[in-house]
Amino acid sequence: MPQYDLPEDELRTYRTRAIAPEDLTTFWTTTLAEARASWWAPKVERVDTALTLVDVHDVTFSGFGGDPVRAWYRRPANVEGDLPIVVRYQGYTGGRGLPHQVGFLPLAGYATLEIDNRGQGSGGGYVGDTADPHGHGPSYLGGFMTRGVLDKDDYYFRRLYTDAVLAVDAAKALPGVAADRVAVHGLSQGGGLALAVASLRDDLRAVMADVPFMCDLPRAITLATAGPYLEVGGYLASHRDEVERVLATLAYFDSALLVDSATAPALFSVALMDAVCPPSTVYAAFNAYAGPKEMCTYPFNDHEGGQFHQEAVQLGWLAEQLR
Repeated sequence: MPQYDLPEDELRTYRTRAIAPEDLTTFWTTTLAEARASWWAPKVERVDTALTLVDVHDVTFSGFGGDPVRAWYRRPANVEGDLPIVVRYQGYTGGRGLPHQVGFLPLAGYATLEIDNRGQGSGGGYVGDTADPHGHGPSYLGGFMTRGVLDKDDYYFRRLYTDAVLAVDAAKALPGVAADRVAVHGLSQGGGLALAVASLRDDLRAVMADVPFMCDLPRAITLATAGPYLEVGGYLASHRDEVERVLATLAYFDSALLVDSATAPALFSVALMDAVCPPSTVYAAFNAYAGPKEMCTYPFNDHEGGQFHQEAVQLGWLAEQLR
């Protein structure tokens, strides 16, 4: 894959041309208030695994409409006291995985809450356990980008974003968590969710968004050559008279428009050969992000981004933010 997008010096100043809806803030304030009106305390149950270094708990928490959302709560074994927690969001079609699929963060001393994607969880080797009661159970290989896309109130990502925001509420309510030291993290769709949460909350200590999805959507759906953005183009190739309605809906979920209200320190990553999340769309969100921010750039990588190299950067950066 070549470096097909803007030159790097232009990326550093690039801004989206998308226009935020006038009622963007009201839409999300109302959506979250309605969801919290039916909120219930998370249910936590210890899971027996063969792991000796990490304790695992099965968590069910209240999401959009009071729907149950599943997650894994992990923390280093035999560690007393309240720990900082990183709420982690999954990539497109992925789920929370199996209880023993432990990432690097619990090994570094952090608690984590791995959030399921409602209705996804059948791709990428990370299974899910959360249905979407508003239309379907777990699905395979996409379709979520256009589910309800003609109406912002019915759009799939309204439910997914709300789940992501309320996951932080759930994390703060868990036993053994330092509620004043919460970070969010994700890659691709998970990175887009992390940015949305950072935009819709003001109580985070840190945000890590790797090659984030759902940014600068008008450009993304015309530039990406692989991945979920192609679903929108495919839809519009058939529904040729719905372009304006689709773009109007997507504007409510575009992180490049949401992040001008974000305040938490953020660590981004971008890959300049990324065919799924074009580099300019990532920079559109980065350049609009209102809080302190840093960017890690990987010039010769596709959507895998920085991978283990980025994890090494994150360990040092996160220690500074959550100490």
